[in-house]
Amino acid sequence: MSIVFRKATISDLPEMQKLYIETIQAVCKDDYNKEQLKVWSLGVENTERWFEVIHSQFVLLAIIDNKITGFGTLKDGNYIDFFYIHKDFQRQGIADKILNELEIEAAKCHSSVITSDISITAKPFFEKKGFVVKAEQRNIRLNVELINYKMEKEL
Repeated sequence: MSIVFRKATISDLPEMQKLYIETIQAVCKDDYNKEQLKVWSLGVENTERWFEVIHSQFVLLAIIDNKITGFGTLKDGNYIDFFYIHKDFQRQGIADKILNELEIEAAKCHSSVITSDISITAKPFFEKKGFVVKAEQRNIRLNVELINYKMEKEL
């Protein structure tokens, strides 16, 4: 399995958005109920935000056989905004590699700490990678509560 990394472009958005929805629906279903998954997935409809991410963030794609298998984004050199691994490519080391590349990019930006808002599902992975929980957060979207964690790691 050969992974190629490259920066995302606008033309990658449809495939990234599909991966986003499928990952939330399939991978996070044990940690969030159907209503929570639906509300979370609706983030895909904020087209303006997705365009802004592509234009203003460091967006790294992991590609295997011309298919996006995961992506991570770094905002302002120190905040992981998006971090999703394709439902069919979980536990294959892709997340490790993307996170490593994001940390290298953060270091290039002279960041000493990297932060993110991490789902219940992803929390164990990030803890294994040295992130610590700073706060549990209860976000309300469309009258639905979504729990995540403000986490950070010193670089």
